[in-house]
Amino acid sequence: MKLNAIIVEDEANSREILSNYLAKYCCDVNLVGEAASIQEALKLIKKQPLDLVFLDVEMPFGNAFDLLDQLPDRTFETVFVTAYDQYAIDALNNHAAYYLMKPISIDELIKAVGYVTEIRQKEDALEDRVLTTKLNKVEGKITFPQQNGFQVLNVADILYCKADDNYTHIFLENKKILVSKTLKYFEEALSKFAFARIHKSYLVNVNEVVKYRKGKGGSVVISSGKELSVSASRKKELLAYF
Repeated sequence: MKLNAIIVEDEANSREILSNYLAKYCCDVNLVGEAASIQEALKLIKKQPLDLVFLDVEMPFGNAFDLLDQLPDRTFETVFVTAYDQYAIDALNNHAAYYLMKPISIDELIKAVGYVTEIRQKEDALEDRVLTTKLNKVEGKITFPQQNGFQVLNVADILYCKADDNYTHIFLENKKILVSKTLKYFEEALSKFAFARIHKSYLVNVNEVVKYRKGKGGSVVISSGKELSVSASRKKELLAYF
């Protein structure tokens, strides 16, 4: 598939280098525009549907995160391109699909485009249709401590788990349970079952996912009707189940 993309970068030389690399090494990218500022980028993004935005972090009169804050319902993937590695955490928190350091490595650029292509193909196939996982219903039990002893749950009864600092809320069909264990604990405890960490806050029973929706990071709808955000860095792992 072809990815409609733009480059948002204030340095003309950097735009030219990236544009040339894309033309030579990434034939699946259709570069439809370039922007040297946040204002120019907003005009381009609103002008046409996009699959991918290559986004420099530092720009005059703002930065990449100022741009993304103005696009809360974006459906394109973002690849950050920067000379500063201190923005990596912010990039992940803003659902970046990939993080490229300057000077750009051609191999890393090819990986970034390949990653986004694979995600978009899967998203297009799955968006807003009823999903059926490749897996049979999960079987087994999990035991966890509580103040007055411990509780045993059927793994299949868990819809999803939500982090709350050092605690985790376990959501069942008709109730939720608060457990004094981190989400990381449950991610490891449920690793042999069909549970996917889709976000820093969510661990979901994949068999309960009924729809996938594209967005800045995407989201899933589970059988209860609850919609949960999906981080860009977690998409590939999740979509592989379907």
